[in-house]
Amino acid sequence: MSAVRAVLFDMFGVIARLQSPASQAVLERTAGADREAFWAAYWSRRAPYDRGDVSGPAYWKGVCDALDIPLDERLTAELIAADVASWSEVDQECVDLLGALAGQGLTLGLLSNIPEELAVRYETYEPWLNLFAVVGFSCRIGSAKPELASYAWCVRELGLPAGEILFVDDRTDNVVAARELGLRGHVFTSTGALAALLTG
Repeated sequence: MSAVRAVLFDMFGVIARLQSPASQAVLERTAGADREAFWAAYWSRRAPYDRGDVSGPAYWKGVCDALDIPLDERLTAELIAADVASWSEVDQECVDLLGALAGQGLTLGLLSNIPEELAVRYETYEPWLNLFAVVGFSCRIGSAKPELASYAWCVRELGLPAGEILFVDDRTDNVVAARELGLRGHVFTSTGALAALLTG
């Protein structure tokens, strides 16, 4: 892809898999909540947690308060552990592509909406994070996609013109926001399609 010097990756839905039905069921059982009510409470309070505005225990207190579920330290720890596990499955094919792109001389960046506990898990267990010249975890940079400040942070850190950076995300709204700042954008559908775009 001509003039692209860096690829800025989303993580979940691209490099790492989205929550599976099985992992979602574990969270629902751990909370002891109705499925529909649980996910409404989970997502409606997620953005401040991803941005690092609230801690894991505070996030889960808000979720459980909304569901009228008594929360203690044990249940808090169990919910955090189940949540982290639900976002921890990696797509090895995409990880392999990261290595190939780095080997071709492309600069790699990562921009992920991710809370602190999950960021620590990836830093501890996933050595491929070292392939990224810039890692923009929302909980560390104080802004989450599709907020324009999150993309602007990555552009500054990459030190390249926005037009030389390709942003890759599985969510169209996130790609549209990146394009507002002049980045190129690709809505991720498969590793093969992305590889073809970058090497064709």
